[in-house]
Amino acid sequence: MGMERGSFAARHEFDALPLSADVEVHCAQYSELASLADMAHRLVPGVRIGEPELARYFTFDPQCLLTFSRKGTLVGGMAFLYLNSLGRDALLLDEICLTEPDTRCLASGDEEVSAIYIWAIAATGRGIAGLGKAAAHLRQPRFRSADCFAQPSTAAGRDIMKATGFAPIPSFQPDLWCYERPWNRQPVRVPGSVLAARSFADARH
Repeated sequence: MGMERGSFAARHEFDALPLSADVEVHCAQYSELASLADMAHRLVPGVRIGEPELARYFTFDPQCLLTFSRKGTLVGGMAFLYLNSLGRDALLLDEICLTEPDTRCLASGDEEVSAIYIWAIAATGRGIAGLGKAAAHLRQPRFRSADCFAQPSTAAGRDIMKATGFAPIPSFQPDLWCYERPWNRQPVRVPGSVLAARSFADARH
């Protein structure tokens, strides 16, 4: 995952990013795949995914690719792997080939999405402002309960991870970062004995 380095100092949770009015975000059309593949090759180091591979996963799930456009010009895109429970486990155990994932690990249309792997983010200039609408796309019922995972491949990608609430997690998969959806987080439980001690101390004052 990578992009041109730009200023992305603003800190927002991924699910609280503002919706930019001047960047349009929509599910990719088949005719856009070549341009998206070219942009990914230019901006994401080491990417080996070409148009045929994108087409394969696009055919499996047309919602796995988003394009960002501004005034009719392509300025970015995102690619996702929507993983089922088998895929989520394989990701954490480093048992999935992320450059050519087995479709058995991908959630079909009638299967629960257990995890969202951000395969690539490629954006130029103002394109990064499309992230807010991309996050909104992932709040649809089909994706809402799935936490997001990524492996930043550039310094700029790492900056974006840090700025949007992602954090490295322990896993067999190298340098795997996770964004836990706010509604999936467990509240911090304060032990009852601590609460009782605090109540007793308050009562004494």
